[in-house]
Parts: sequence; C-alpha cells; structure tokens
Amino acid sequence: MINLKIDPEFQNQIPPLTDDEYKQLEENILKEGKLLSPLIVWNNTLVDGHNRYAILQKHPEICFSTMPLRFESREEVLAWICKNQLGRRNLTPEQKLFLIGKQYEAEKSSHGEARKESHDENGRFHRSPQTDNSGEAMKTCERIAEENGVSKATVLRASKYMKGVEIAESLIPGMREKILNKQVKVSKADMHRLARANYDARAQTLQEILHPELKVEPKPDADGIIREPGKAPVLPFQKIESVYDSDAYPEEVRHDYVALEHVTTRFRTEFDYLLRTMPDTAQREVILEIIHKHKEYLASLESALAEDEQTA
Repeated sequence: MINLKIDPEFQNQIPPLTDDEYKQLEENILKEGKLLSPLIVWNNTLVDGHNRYAILQKHPEICFSTMPLRFESREEVLAWICKNQLGRRNLTPEQKLFLIGKQYEAEKSSHGEARKESHDENGRFHRSPQTDNSGEAMKTCERIAEENGVSKATVLRASKYMKGVEIAESLIPGMREKILNKQVKVSKADMHRLARANYDARAQTLQEILHPELKVEPKPDADGIIREPGKAPVLPFQKIESVYDSDAYPEEVRHDYVALEHVTTRFRTEFDYLLRTMPDTAQREVILEIIHKHKEYLASLESALAEDEQTA
C-alpha cells in the first residue's frame, strides 16, 4: 500500500464527517471492494480523500488509485481544497463562510498579493509590503463571490471571519470544529473582533466572547468619561443627526453611511479633546507622527476608492 503524507493544514480545511457518515462511507467502500474515485495527491501528499484514506489503512485489501495534480505552491493547494469543498451541499453556513474566506486568502497569497513575512537578523518578526496588486485582489474577490452566489462584501467579511476562527483554534485547539459545527455559538461580529485584536489581547478577547457574563464593563466618571488604568480615556457617545439617514440613500447602505460619519465625527471630537488636555511634556514630533499615520491611511483609502471607481 502506498504511504501518503498527511498535511494537517490541508486536512483541517475539510469538514469532518459525522460518525454515521463515516460508517456509511466505510460500508460503501467495503461493498464495492475497491475505491471508485481516485485519491488526489500533490508530491505524494494527500490533497483530497482523507476519510477514504483512513478507511483504506484499516482495510489494506481494498484496491485504490491516485490522481496527481500539479500545483505551484501550498496556497494553490489550499485554494483548490476550499473550492472543491464548497461544492458540497451539506456544509453549515459557518463552514461555507470559513471556506470562502480561506480560499480568498489562499489565492491572494498564491498570486503574491499578501505581504511577505520574515525575521530580521535579531530574530524580530516583521512584514514588508510587496507590489500592490489590489486590482488583482479585487478580481479574485469578484470571481469567488460569483462562484458562490454571494457579494464581494461577503467574501471580504468571510476572510475576517476565517481569521478569527483560526485565531480561536490557535488559542483553544478544537475550537474551530466546535464553532463551524455550531457546538459553540459565536457571532460573525465576534470573530471579526477577534481577528482585529492585538496579539497580546487575543486570549482575553476570546474569553470575553466565550464568557460575556464574566466581562466587567468600565463605568464612566462624573464627567461622563470612561477611564481605565493604562488606557486612553473614552469620551461619552454623542448621537449626531446625520444627513445620510434619509430616504435619499438606499436603505441597505444607509446604516453604513451613518456609522462611517459617526466614526469620523468621533475621531475629531476625541482628537480635539486629547490635544486640549495633553500635558506640556507631550512631544510635538510624536503628535505629528501619529497625525501623519492617519493621513497616510486616509490617502491610501481615497486612492483605493478612486481605483475601484475607475475599474467599475
């Protein structure tokens, strides 16, 4: 019997069978006396057919064949696995969303669109940007959205959801399967929040998601400002009347417009407050550095929006 390599990352993208499904598959293979579909392999590494291969190891008398496929990288293999699994009908919505996000990120990486990760001579981890291929990334997003009958926004949200689930798995092994099979109920927003969390805050964020009853919300002081040790003060929320909250704008995006205006208004309000209350020891060059980072982000966002408009 051929000994195939099992790659844990490849295997983990394939939703596991239930006990009944596995038993039925085993009965079908034994009844046929051979494996009807070949196992898909890449350089002697199993790509598709992990459950069937496990059954073959229990029954070495069963005949089977393999079909090698050519891939240029691991990312191409991952993208193929996700796309192949998305053709299944018995996926939960959570499994489908995870696979869409994984396929999108894998294809971006295989095209060289992801940032390169490396370590410097002192062992410090860092990332360096490669050539901007945002146009190719958008085409990838559009194609995957069309293949799965969803919107481009859903693909981008699926990417964040997938990253959150993978972080949860890295913190608590086995959590991915529990989330995707609805054994542990978390919202998409929870996984987006975990994906955005700083590395050092991930464990705490996950615990707050899994055990919201244990989280103690900080209370505002007499002036309405929330102050936590070691953190910047949080100003009280001030509701604003938005011109975008009207029938002049499509209902499906109206909420997003208003939320975006709230974010920019809150930024101005908090920034003005911090500048007024900042002590004399504050360094002007540090303040300017923070401002310039914000300006650079807004400039890149404006450029990306303009590019999207030109390609539309």
